Amino acid sequence: MNCISLLLVIFLLPFTFSSRLPPPHKQPFTKIYAFGDSFTDTGNTHSTTGPYAFGSVSNPPYGITFFHHPTNRYSDGRLVIDFLATTLALPFLPPYLNQSSQSSSHGVNFAVAGSTALDHEVFVQHNITFDITLQSLGTQLKWFNDYLEKKGCRRVGSAECRLALQGALFWVGEIGVNDYAYSFGSSLSPQFIQQQAVGNVISFLQEIIKRGAKFVVVQGLPLNGCLPLALFLSSPEDRDSFGCSSSINKLSSDHNSLLQNKLQELRTRFPNAIILYADYLRAHGTIMKSPKANGFVEPFKACCGAGGGQYNFDIFNTCGSAEASRACSDPSKYVNWDGVHLTEATYKKVADMFFHGGYCQPSFDTFLRNKED
Repeated sequence: MNCISLLLVIFLLPFTFSSRLPPPHKQPFTKIYAFGDSFTDTGNTHSTTGPYAFGSVSNPPYGITFFHHPTNRYSDGRLVIDFLATTLALPFLPPYLNQSSQSSSHGVNFAVAGSTALDHEVFVQHNITFDITLQSLGTQLKWFNDYLEKKGCRRVGSAECRLALQGALFWVGEIGVNDYAYSFGSSLSPQFIQQQAVGNVISFLQEIIKRGAKFVVVQGLPLNGCLPLALFLSSPEDRDSFGCSSSINKLSSDHNSLLQNKLQELRTRFPNAIILYADYLRAHGTIMKSPKANGFVEPFKACCGAGGGQYNFDIFNTCGSAEASRACSDPSKYVNWDGVHLTEATYKKVADMFFHGGYCQPSFDTFLRNKED
């Protein structure tokens, strides 16, 4: 076996984030374009622009675990998208709205906290406008197109477009949670949200594939009924086998089932594109089913919050506010960070499940092996 072959074999072995193995001889991807909401946002929102009730992301103790200061990520440290970059031996992605301090040669993150799959106008038409983030997946597509145009990519298939998309992995993080949350109690039914949100995700995917995207990973929704916010607001009788909100988790499960069906149709329509589904709900469920076996002692309580009690969550005094300016002593033992978003330890566990645990369909390792040079 020659040296190059040996290095490729090493790279495709199960990866641990503490590993000191050198990067592969040739990177399978040279850039990442990311989209989504606060689970993927690496800095497109700040305390002054983020979603209502989580408007202190620029304040400590956000960012305490890895960066040791707030980075406008909705966690104590790194997100799944950060672990993806590390796995691919790439730098962390700069946010689209703040690229000045970082090069975009290895990709850009277009994800926005509070972003919806539906266009903002849909909510306006149904009189749902109070404290709702204006950005949507459509906004992110526009930003992406603007970004490509600035790179000289104005005609599909041109040399400039080929250069901008060459070696690119497209990561579509979970999106749709905010659509359900914003429409709760309104005239928009969950069934309407499901059909329209999934439809918009598929339309978005069609557009980027037509633009030239070939390697795409799409995340499903996590177990939203297991978030302290959902548990705080739902009835104690509304519980499933995880001890979470049964009705909210069913919404997530139904949403993901429809999304997977539509992705299969998309694969048939675009056979040259390789589209992976990252099963966030199953990964999250594995952790919630056996938290201690996965290194967690607090599956429901927010590490950074206020009020103590069963969930340590107060929607009017969320993490980073004056009343919640301190975090738990060891965030790595908590599944949840601030009542809605997860800890770095949870994101790391989920990322490992995606990339090396078989929670992507088809598997992520197969995805890497099948990538053309």
